[in-house]
Amino acid sequence: MKKEVMVVTGAGQIGMAIARRMGFGKKIILGDKKLENAHAIAQTMNGAGFDVLPMETDIASRDSIQLLIAKALKHGGITMLVNAAGVSPSQAPVEAILKVDLYGTAVLLEEVGKVIAHGGAGVTISS
Repeated sequence: MKKEVMVVTGAGQIGMAIARRMGFGKKIILGDKKLENAHAIAQTMNGAGFDVLPMETDIASRDSIQLLIAKALKHGGITMLVNAAGVSPSQAPVEAILKVDLYGTAVLLEEVGKVIAHGGAGVTISS
């Protein structure tokens, strides 16, 4: 059965809080660079009655973003995007920060913008 789909990048507490508030009744596709993080958040949310599918996703990679979007579209129309993926100076060197927080965000918005359902919405919360 096709559902409205929420795409969430960044399997941390901020992304999970937004998904819990806005994602009930939707298929939530949760991407994170560390698959174990995505699995942990998905397990918590699925246990609370949500429908979450974890995926390994590196938003510094256009190919990885396109795979995330393709998986999401298999479940229905993307109506919401929550970009909570990001790295800070305490986590990574400047090059990685620019690749994820600047380039990755721009590519994610560009690619989702091509396919988001009419009336869809997105938010970016990054380091």
